[in-house]
Amino acid sequence: MMPMEEKVEVESDEEIPFSASATGKKVHPFDSEGNSIASHVDMSKSWILKRIQMGPLRSIYIVLIKAKINILLPFGPLAILLHYLTGKHGLVFLLSMLGIAPLAERLGYVTEQLAFYTGPTVGGLLNATFGNATEMIISIYALKSGMIRVVQQSLLGSILSNMLLVLGCAFFSGGIANHQKVQVFNKAAALVNSGLLLMAVMGIMFPAVLHFTRTEVHFGKSELALSRFSSCIMLIAYGSYLFFQLKSQPNLYSLVDEGGVNDQEDSDDEEAPEITQWETIGWLAILTLWISILSGYLVDAIQGASDSLNMPVAFISVILLPIVGNAAEHASAIMFAMKDKLDITIGVAIGSSTQISMFVIPFCVVVGWCMGQPMDLNFQLFETATLFISVLVVAFMLQDGTSNYFKGFMLILCYLIVAASFFVHVDHDKGDN
Repeated sequence: MMPMEEKVEVESDEEIPFSASATGKKVHPFDSEGNSIASHVDMSKSWILKRIQMGPLRSIYIVLIKAKINILLPFGPLAILLHYLTGKHGLVFLLSMLGIAPLAERLGYVTEQLAFYTGPTVGGLLNATFGNATEMIISIYALKSGMIRVVQQSLLGSILSNMLLVLGCAFFSGGIANHQKVQVFNKAAALVNSGLLLMAVMGIMFPAVLHFTRTEVHFGKSELALSRFSSCIMLIAYGSYLFFQLKSQPNLYSLVDEGGVNDQEDSDDEEAPEITQWETIGWLAILTLWISILSGYLVDAIQGASDSLNMPVAFISVILLPIVGNAAEHASAIMFAMKDKLDITIGVAIGSSTQISMFVIPFCVVVGWCMGQPMDLNFQLFETATLFISVLVVAFMLQDGTSNYFKGFMLILCYLIVAASFFVHVDHDKGDN
């Protein structure tokens, strides 16, 4: 009797790793206390696996556990804890950056899942919107505190980061991954975005030129009035652009050449969404909220990080902070480019720059107007010239509707020049000029 029971136990133990639930049912649970515990554990594992394969638990596993980068998620709560327990702002700044990185990558993944249900145009627009929600929340928070210069520098840095670094890395990665063919994108849509960026540069340049040439009718007041008027015009232009893109002529933004359409259809046939549409919407809201919370602590630690790292606040605001804030666009743009979905890449990178310049910045001017804060479009001469040259470079890169790794490499090098320029740039107050 005993040898047979021992033989059954040995056989069942060898089968546990391969069919845990099945062996759990075969073993007699009342023979001994050890067998009862083993059976209970096996049944629990089977129940957990079944629950993961269906409903919200599967969604949590895919979004928060499956990706290896999620190992950095605990750094976010740790940064908040250190913010209240210690005065080491430099450490809080670094931990906040590490905590935001996996959230931004997951935001890009969730937006890609939503693109299966909405299509590439709306998917790219949603990615740009959720990616820039952090900048908008930080800007409103800074405006309440009267930190107008921080708002201007962070938004300018977001535009430069999206146009040069994000798009450059996407073109470079996509060109390397698809080196056997020429990648193409919708040239008409890219040219419209380039035109909107140039219009934004015009709206930002005139108040700066008016200020530095001292040709205002009322010094200090005409510049602010012009900024508010131009902001309203830019908001109207961006609203018209959305109507034109989504309602009036959507086919203009969904058609490239026939080969590109067929390639995208083939890639869509090979892939399928892993989470449902409502789950993607819920995760977008949750991830955006958590990124916004961590970004607030990140901004509070900027001055301390500047002192401890011996870096100018302007460099941190224009270069380092936007890299973290745009991590969502960065990750998703590279991901789409490597899958040869350049229309979504352009919608994410250039669309995000267009949205910041034509919507977020004018929106902040109007919000500052309502708050009684003199937020204007005078970003000062150095910053305005940097933006103007960068927009011209990107516009020339997009004019032929093709992409390769060399174009991406050039955009990355241009961003390095901009970063080095801001590292040696001393930021003056407007009153000093």
